[in-house]
Amino acid sequence: MSTRDETLSAAQKALQSGDFGRGKELALALLAEEAADPEALYMAAVASRYLGQFSEAEGHLAALHQAMPEYGRAWQEAGHLAKAQGHRDAAIAAFANATRFNPALEASWRTMAGLLAEAGRGAEAQAAEAQAQRIKTLPRELVAVTHHLHEGRLLRAEEICRHYLRANPKSVEGMRLLAKIGLQLGILDDAEFLLDSAAAFEPDNVQVRLDYIDALRRRQKYEKAREEAEALYARDPDNPLFQSHLAIESMQTGDYDRAFDLFDAVLAKLPEDPATLTSRGHALKTTGKQQEAVESYRAAFAAKPDHGDAYYALANLKTYRFTDEEISAMSEQLDKPGLAFMDRVHLSFALGKAHEDRGEYEASFRHYEEGNTLKRAQTRYSADAMSEELAKQAEVCTPDLFDTHAGAGHLAPDPIFIVGLPRAGSTLLEQILASHSQVDGTLELPNILALAHRLRGRKAGQSRYPQVLHDLTREQLAQFGEQFIEDTRIHRQGAPFFIDKMPNNFRHIGLIHLILPNAKIIDARRAPMDCCFSGFKQLFAEGQEFTYGLTEVGRYYSDYVALMDHWDRVLPGKVLRVSHEDVLDDLEGQTRRMLEYCGLPFEEACLEFHKTDRAVRTASSEQVRRPINRQGQDAWKPFEPWLGDLKQALGNLV
Repeated sequence: MSTRDETLSAAQKALQSGDFGRGKELALALLAEEAADPEALYMAAVASRYLGQFSEAEGHLAALHQAMPEYGRAWQEAGHLAKAQGHRDAAIAAFANATRFNPALEASWRTMAGLLAEAGRGAEAQAAEAQAQRIKTLPRELVAVTHHLHEGRLLRAEEICRHYLRANPKSVEGMRLLAKIGLQLGILDDAEFLLDSAAAFEPDNVQVRLDYIDALRRRQKYEKAREEAEALYARDPDNPLFQSHLAIESMQTGDYDRAFDLFDAVLAKLPEDPATLTSRGHALKTTGKQQEAVESYRAAFAAKPDHGDAYYALANLKTYRFTDEEISAMSEQLDKPGLAFMDRVHLSFALGKAHEDRGEYEASFRHYEEGNTLKRAQTRYSADAMSEELAKQAEVCTPDLFDTHAGAGHLAPDPIFIVGLPRAGSTLLEQILASHSQVDGTLELPNILALAHRLRGRKAGQSRYPQVLHDLTREQLAQFGEQFIEDTRIHRQGAPFFIDKMPNNFRHIGLIHLILPNAKIIDARRAPMDCCFSGFKQLFAEGQEFTYGLTEVGRYYSDYVALMDHWDRVLPGKVLRVSHEDVLDDLEGQTRRMLEYCGLPFEEACLEFHKTDRAVRTASSEQVRRPINRQGQDAWKPFEPWLGDLKQALGNLV
């Protein structure tokens, strides 16, 4: 045991025995070594509260919230502190945060139930008490799994949960929790199987059904997800929750008329529901109805002034300009200490965009940096781990590997992979190619990433991938390729070729070549400063954690270039590199070059890509509905005084 662990253990024992002075002393000693040590901050806050030193406790909790914004126990302690000071409403809000970030905190539910009852909010008090009782009756192993899951210790959560399920193989809650762990680890097929099994054991378990729909959507099995949502809706067609889920799944299958009808049904009962107004706005945006989307987003934050999601949705249109009143309203919300974490993130990014549009670059950068700092603390991304992962691809995927497996794999020529970094112009390339009569545009498909996850194996910290590529048989490679073609068929409309635009697939070009040797691969490359800064300004729905820091995104771009150079050496001619700047300079020339590479005849429609009527779900959806423009080029230059870390990370690439 390290000295830090010994000190932590001693501090914990001191607190448990009621020696709060000693516990605080030990916690402060650890903080002198590492000011952001989360466990020491937590113990210092608890000790200070018991000692009646409330302002000190608040200081420790503020630092802890900054270091770990979604740490449930920190919010639970904030609730206890507010209650000790007689601030009932603040305590209720803190306990609500605690249970949102970790629903297994029985003390938070129980204490919140009492406070809600005091406030005359009887129905909410009963619901909170019911949750406390539910947790009390859960097996202690599953309570521990839930704590580990929501505090980021996924491998430990998985270990305990699997051990519990071996002894209790029909535990529906055990299956559900293991599935949630699988979803977070990216093991989507296992999660789907577990939830399917859990639903078979308890068909009326609504939470299992909702989790199952989520898993199916993440696997992009949209038709099946919609079937499940239809089944829930059929049980209770007037339930707004079921209506909302069916609306979202209808959107995913392209049935926007049904989605709008369902959103309208929800809004008839809950006319100012901000989440529904925002989701409706997303559907309107996706179908190209921008002005109606703007009105829906505005209605959402009119109903709930701190609804950051709607403000960011407006910013994410890329073409919207905020009014003075909207900027003032966002700034006012950001100044409120009780603002929810994701609302703070959304508003920070939205204000960054608002000030950038006005040429107020210092204020803009400050807000972008605030939003990125919050997200970086949440994701705990490791640039070192990513560099190691990408270097391993180059080390393992040698010419010998490809020589050994020459002629293997599934020979279908259908897929066109567009890879690279997000915000590099890949949506534009997809829209150009998808305007061709022989090419279907699909989505950022998760199939290759899921296959890589499966090949890693299940042993904690002992990934078998990519080394396992050397051990795969010709039959396995052909099977994986054929499975990819079959599993992605659901996204196609019948054209001979289709596009998979998952940018992160550049990490797995070796795997793609082995299982689909006739697939085409296009590297969408954008100038490094433009690409990285554009990523830094973007808040992604999920994934792309490397964008939430200038150093992190610069290192990732540098590692990406190095790996793409490796693929060029070991698979010469396999990848077509298309520069975003070259497309802007010579749209027709680069379009003809891509079509020739794909073996397709030239079609004029590709040059009129902005007229192509198809749903576009990425952040560039509005931009690719307009003719070619240079609006994003050199957008980083006004921010140059604050981009030293990015330049240093990029090195010679600048």
